[in-house]
Amino acid sequence: MSQPVLQVKNLSVAFATETGDKTVLQDISFVLSPGEVLAIVGESGSGKSVTALSILRLLPVPPARITQGQIIFSPDQHESIDLLTADKQTMRSVRGGRIGMIFQEPMSSLNPVFTCGHQITEAIQTHYKVSKKEAKEKAIHWLERVKLPDPVSLYDRYPHELSGGQKQRVMIAMAMCGNPSLLICDEPTTALDVTVQKAILDLIRELQQETGMSVIFITHDLGVVAEIADRCLVMYKGKIVEENKTATLFADPQHPYTKGLLACRPVNHPKGKRLPVVSDFLSGLSALKTETPTQITAPFVSTDLLLEVKNLEVHFRQSGGLFTKKQKTIKAVDGVSFDLRKGETLGLVGESGCGKTTLGRTLLRLIEPTAGQIIYQGKDLMQLKRKELLPYRKEMQLVFQDPYGSLNPRLRIGDALMEPLKVHQPGHNARQRKDQVVELLEKTGLTAGHFDHYPHQFSGGQRQRVVIARALILNPSFVVCDESVSALDVSVQAQVLNLLNDLKKEYGFTILFISHDLSVVHYLSDRILVMHQGKIVEAGEAEEVYLRPKEEYTRRLIASIPGKMTDDR
Repeated sequence: MSQPVLQVKNLSVAFATETGDKTVLQDISFVLSPGEVLAIVGESGSGKSVTALSILRLLPVPPARITQGQIIFSPDQHESIDLLTADKQTMRSVRGGRIGMIFQEPMSSLNPVFTCGHQITEAIQTHYKVSKKEAKEKAIHWLERVKLPDPVSLYDRYPHELSGGQKQRVMIAMAMCGNPSLLICDEPTTALDVTVQKAILDLIRELQQETGMSVIFITHDLGVVAEIADRCLVMYKGKIVEENKTATLFADPQHPYTKGLLACRPVNHPKGKRLPVVSDFLSGLSALKTETPTQITAPFVSTDLLLEVKNLEVHFRQSGGLFTKKQKTIKAVDGVSFDLRKGETLGLVGESGCGKTTLGRTLLRLIEPTAGQIIYQGKDLMQLKRKELLPYRKEMQLVFQDPYGSLNPRLRIGDALMEPLKVHQPGHNARQRKDQVVELLEKTGLTAGHFDHYPHQFSGGQRQRVVIARALILNPSFVVCDESVSALDVSVQAQVLNLLNDLKKEYGFTILFISHDLSVVHYLSDRILVMHQGKIVEAGEAEEVYLRPKEEYTRRLIASIPGKMTDDR
């Protein structure tokens, strides 16, 4: 039997806090065989990323401290390194060379002052004795391998000039260019389109089979696990609660936590059914009760139009470069027309860069359109001056993709929610405003005690609830949700989707739900618009578009949903 590439033995990690050490990993042990793809699954805070960072000794010291354990790395049959006791020089040769790592957040992992090509070239020259010309050729080759458009041009572009998905693919190229024996992928596809995600998963699998490298794939999405992993570890609160071959784990999960993770994905459930959440399973509710949730009464959808969009265009000018005056026109939104009825949830789906976010923000006049009409309740918003637009601001709200980035870190949550009330309800006093905020916090699953908390004191799911509460504080009639669940754990995503359904039923607002995930859009929406390269390429009732798509592009989006084939059981 061949020697494992990696052996993690009794690993425990603690973080120093004001109230003493907090153990975040408890006695973790597992092995990784040559050529194996091992998935580590769990929600945020379960210890997945801490495990990955421990392997490469990248944990922040202090406050992190490895209290016990061994991590034995064997890149070949004749060499073994204990990574926890290895010297700095050995670790430098291991990191990025023998062990590659793809991080979750590419923008903070890429240096903003260097071009993407320079950063990949630097990584190649660190581990290989090649000329700059050869390194550049290799870098362009890797940009091609990760399916980036026009790799020669992209080599000279800076990270801020790329979309989120493109930045992540640059990170993947950097991690793979050293031809590692072990590749650690920490949520590398979390914020990517389903089509790009599928391409990346296929690419990692293809390279793994080509080179024989081992892969640790960290994710919160069991659908992704079904696509790529041979074996799966499930982590919960710093412990491994279940370990099995992927097919066995999907067919017969043993631990209630694993059952919950599998059950709460929207792709498993028909429209109108309330999504189960992990806590249902952990609290000991019967399988029957959680698998057949109560029916949600469909919110009333009026025949009256709330919004009419006619031939909307948004064009951006992009400079040709440092030494040319030529400008390129980008048609982010190209002649889009659609209607939105009162009380309706309209899904807008498409890949990164198709113009979804630009369209959503243009409807709210946060981006000025180039041409077209936006008729809201019979009034053309395009004809209104800034002052005339103010009364409509309270009627039209936006839930941002990144809840942390859209909250002021210096402002308490209660104050952040009271701000809009001060602007739009000047007649109310501080006590009335606070009562309104506390009532809405409780309706969104938070408590009155959260009023004085700051954004950093909340989890990702709680922050998203705060952002939803802020959007609804003025009782709007129209809410744009821009990728508002894309970066959440599947269990938290289920809670937020249930919350949106409940709040919509109570308040009767209309939603434009923007996402790259067709399974989520199908679950939540009455109708779906499919957007591609600035145009609406398909539109129709949600069931019709999802189950019987007419366009090849829509069929490709649906085929790319991870784990979809496994969920029809």
